[in-house]
Amino acid sequence: MNFHAYYASIKKPVETCLVGSGSFGQSFLGQARRMRLVNARIAIDMTSEGAARAMASAGIDPREIVACETAMEAKAAWDAGRYVAAGKLDTVIGLPFDLLIEATGGPEAATRHTLAAIEAGKHVALVSKEADSVVGPGLAHLAREKGLVITPVDGDQPSLLVALVTWAEVLGLEIIAAGKSSEYDFVLDARTGDVTCNGVTKSLPELRDHWLAGERSPVSVAAERARILGSAFPLRAVPDLCEMTLVANATGLSADTAAFHSPPARIPELADLFAQQRQGGLIAGTNKVDVFHHIRLAEEASFAGGVFIVVRCEDDTTWDVLAGKGHVVSKAAGTAMIYLPRHLLGVEAATSVLDAVGLGRSGYGEDYRPRQDLVAVAQRDLPAGTVLHMGGHHHNIDGVGAEMRPAAALAADRPAPFYLVADRKLVRPVKAGEAIRFGDVEIDESSILLQTRRKQDAIFAENQVERAAATR
Repeated sequence: MNFHAYYASIKKPVETCLVGSGSFGQSFLGQARRMRLVNARIAIDMTSEGAARAMASAGIDPREIVACETAMEAKAAWDAGRYVAAGKLDTVIGLPFDLLIEATGGPEAATRHTLAAIEAGKHVALVSKEADSVVGPGLAHLAREKGLVITPVDGDQPSLLVALVTWAEVLGLEIIAAGKSSEYDFVLDARTGDVTCNGVTKSLPELRDHWLAGERSPVSVAAERARILGSAFPLRAVPDLCEMTLVANATGLSADTAAFHSPPARIPELADLFAQQRQGGLIAGTNKVDVFHHIRLAEEASFAGGVFIVVRCEDDTTWDVLAGKGHVVSKAAGTAMIYLPRHLLGVEAATSVLDAVGLGRSGYGEDYRPRQDLVAVAQRDLPAGTVLHMGGHHHNIDGVGAEMRPAAALAADRPAPFYLVADRKLVRPVKAGEAIRFGDVEIDESSILLQTRRKQDAIFAENQVERAAATR
């Protein structure tokens, strides 16, 4: 694709407002300064001073940044051509920007900000996957009703994988599995047997005995690696399942197993590992989503949290040629792995901004609906009264894991969405291994996340009835 030609119809820069200036926000602010078609003159953080510091850290001249506490101050700064830093969306919502980039990561805040943007006639780039996994399809529906676009962002794995999956479908490739590598590689020092992941190093010399599969089954070798690595590192991450839930809702793919296989693997093994079980792989069916943990040596390139698909090889001659050119083709399963070894976070996000505002297109596609839910599952016995505090860089809940299950409307006896129960109190005990049900938690009816989820449930219940009637 020639991107100059693709965006040729966009004649003036898209004005954006960024909410949340963490690592993603910093990357986006810095990249937007170098772009002709995107402006990022408004940033919001917990305080206006914090937003101003984020802008300055991204390379914006501090003399051009105005910390604004009122809508009047924000308008004056905007009219003067200055950068606007604020502590609340209300301060800037009346400014003439085109699109809100929501990157707070807070499910309640992200939902509130997105609804405010829709009401104000703004498009939204929804970076906050926590809210998206609970109410994303409903928010997208509400936006469409007003002629607006809600989109995920390129540079984040959901958008990149949706693009890769739909590209393959257009080409007529049959997808067995699709997924991403986990956020951090496991890097082996072959000399010492030390393994490092995300700055933590453990001595695991036994891993060297299972580094190459050789003539052994790749599935059994991956299981041995998981046993060894799992003794020292966590091998399930809620953000990974969260991101794949968004992909499932956009594409119709589903989990092969609710908590994912998540095998530790080297890149050349993926076509064999994510083949169907009858071909010696992990996958029971087709059109599945999953995650793998990239294991590598320090001198080897990373998968960089990138995305992949495993497809069936139906033309031996074609895939023999491609294997000869270095593509990852299975030894015996008749599958190939196609991958994109990158996700550049805020650096790439601007293409989604241009698609949404300039071309009226969403990275979700046209059929984004609640096909799967990310549900909360107790990892240990949780007594009544436990507060399910969400925290840390990955927004985890201590003692609570996640699974992807078929979506269902909220009900007291049904599993609750993971980020809907975040920061809520249990009113009943939940045993280890059990899903936390909606009726197990105390949720104030004033919660904007809860209200929006109820609205989403109603919207898509009506849509199901309409689709059923149309097929009769």
